[in-house]
Amino acid sequence: MKSKQKMTPYMVITVILLSLGGCSGMSTQDKNTAIGAGVGAVGGSILTNGSPIGTVGGAAIGGIIGNDIDNGR
Repeated sequence: MKSKQKMTPYMVITVILLSLGGCSGMSTQDKNTAIGAGVGAVGGSILTNGSPIGTVGGAAIGGIIGNDIDNGR
């Protein structure tokens, strides 16, 4: 059990780094949409105590808001 707990941070870091590599070809609008969906999913999960419907709803709303963000253009 202890070895699993020691490996968890390294696995999380590896997944994050691999995920960031997938964003290199995205447009600014696509990145904003993905960030909005991620933040919305976390927010929806927190507000609904981990409800899957709240998480998906938050991701959808966050994605829509992130897609609409204009970066000063």
